[in-house]
Amino acid sequence: MTILNTLDPLDLKILLALIRDPRIQIGELSDSLGIARNTAQSRVRRLLRTGVLSPGGREVDLEAVGYDVVAFVTIEVSHRELDGVVAALRLIPQVLEVHEISGRGDVWCRVVATDTHNLQSSLRKVLRIKGVIRTETVLALHTHIPYRTEPLISGLSGTADPDKIS
Repeated sequence: MTILNTLDPLDLKILLALIRDPRIQIGELSDSLGIARNTAQSRVRRLLRTGVLSPGGREVDLEAVGYDVVAFVTIEVSHRELDGVVAALRLIPQVLEVHEISGRGDVWCRVVATDTHNLQSSLRKVLRIKGVIRTETVLALHTHIPYRTEPLISGLSGTADPDKIS
């Protein structure tokens, strides 16, 4: 479900400020955006209530803002061009992560898109990068376990809940 059509420019400015500084306090947020503290507080609460922001942190639900296509792209690269390829991938906003990998391919990326046409456009940008030989794209159909770190840290601290970890 997309909530993008209910977000106004102020909501987007608030999200961007929270992404850039996840520890920002409401007072600082309101000062930096030139809005009343109550306005900032109520907007952040609404973003939390609608699921755009995760309750445990300042992570944005990309599906809620219109990016509901997730793809994993494996890229084969001319090794002399690896640094240039990574630098060019950094300039594509839909590229969320880039990892140098072993095995088939050289680079793995997580890419989001608003629809398959938007994904195709992003993939064409990737293919035009100097040094990219070929790509292989796999679409994510459903996220069963989102990115998480709590089980690892719980295990390290000895506070893991045995009922939650299998």
